[in-house]
Amino acid sequence: MVPVVTVGRRRWLILGLGLLAQAASCAFLYGIPFLVPVLREAEGLSLAAAGAVVAAPSIGLLLTLIVWGAAADRYGERLIMALGLGASGLLVSYAASASVSLPVLFAVFLLAGAATASVNAASGRVVMGWFSAGERGTAMGLRQTAQPIGVGIAALALPPLAQAHGWQAALLFPGLLAIAVAVLVAALVTDPPRPEPTGSATVKPPSPYREPTLWRLHGASALLVVPQFAVSAFAPVYLVAVRGWSPLAAGWFLAAVQVLGALARIGSGYWSDRVGSRLRPMRRLAVASAAVMLLVAAGDATVPWLAVIALVLAAVISVSDNGLGFTASAELAGHAWAGRAMGAQNTGQNIAAAATPPLLGLVIGDTRYALAFCVAAVFPLLAIWLTPVRAEHDRRR
Repeated sequence: MVPVVTVGRRRWLILGLGLLAQAASCAFLYGIPFLVPVLREAEGLSLAAAGAVVAAPSIGLLLTLIVWGAAADRYGERLIMALGLGASGLLVSYAASASVSLPVLFAVFLLAGAATASVNAASGRVVMGWFSAGERGTAMGLRQTAQPIGVGIAALALPPLAQAHGWQAALLFPGLLAIAVAVLVAALVTDPPRPEPTGSATVKPPSPYREPTLWRLHGASALLVVPQFAVSAFAPVYLVAVRGWSPLAAGWFLAAVQVLGALARIGSGYWSDRVGSRLRPMRRLAVASAAVMLLVAAGDATVPWLAVIALVLAAVISVSDNGLGFTASAELAGHAWAGRAMGAQNTGQNIAAAATPPLLGLVIGDTRYALAFCVAAVFPLLAIWLTPVRAEHDRRR
C-alpha cells in the first residue's frame, strides 16, 4: 500500500494511539445501550424511543464512513482522526451537560456518530502506513481489539455512573474521553510518508472499483459478519431462555469469550503475516465459521453441552477474520484509495450487522434457534466462494 517504513518504537506508539482512538469511539457508539434503563426511567421514554436514541450514532456512522475515508486519503490521517473524534466528543459532552429534548438528543447522537466515523478509516490507514507488509496483519489485529476494549470500558464505567449520578453525568465520560484522546492524536500521531508522485502529479490513480476484486472482498466480509452478530445478539437470550442460565452467569461467560475473540483477531493477523496472504486465511476461517455454526445448531437439537462449547468456538472464530478483510481492502486498493476502501469495507459490515438480528429474529420466532444457526451458516459458505484469493495472489506476484 505504502513504502515500507520502519521508525522503531514510534510506530508502536502510533498503533497504540490508533487503538485508543478507536476504543474511545466504540465506548460512545456501543456504550449508549448501557444507559437505556436509567434513561428510560429518568425521561419516561418508551422502548421504541430509547431504541431510536441507541440507533442514532450507528446511523450517522453509516452515512459518513466513505466520506471520512476519502478525506483521510486526501488530507492525512492525523488531522481527520483528531478532527472527527474531537467533534464527536464535544457533541456528546453537549448532550451530557445541556437540557435537551428527545429530537435534539437524537440529532446530536446522529451527528456525533457521523463525526466519530472518521476514526474507523483514519486509524486503520495510519497503522497500515507505518507497518511493513510482514507486520501489518499483526498490527491491524491489535488495532481490531479496540472494539471489545471500548465496549468493556463502557460496560465498566457507564452503568455505575448512571446509577449514582444520572445518565447525563455518565454520558460525559465518553465525551471527555473522546476529547482527551483527540488531543493526544493531534499532538503525538505522525502521518506516514506518502509515495512520491510519478509523472504528472495532477494525474489521479484510477479507481480500483473498476475491477470486481474489492467488490467481492467487501461482499465476502459483509457475509462473514452474519455469524458474528448471530452469536452476539442471540447467545445471551439462548443461554438464559433455553439453557436456563442466570443472566449474570451468561454475561460473565460471554465477557470471557470476548477476551478470547480479541486474542483470535491478533492471532489471525499474525497468521496472515507468516503466510504472506490475508485472503487465504480469511477463506479458511469462512469454512470454520460455517462448520461451527452448524455445530451450534446440531448441539441445540441434540446435546446441550455441545451447543455451549460450539457457541464459544463460534464467538471466537466468527470475529477472527475482521482485521484480515480490513487490511486486504487497503492493500488491494492502493495508497491513494485506501481510506475510501476501508470506509466501504466498514459500511458493508455495519449494514450486515444491523440487518442480522431482526432477520434472524424472524427465523427464530419462539424456539427455532437451530434453524436460525443453520441459516447463519449459509452466509460464510457463500463467502468461501466470493473471497477473491486468486486476485490477491496475482497482485502479489
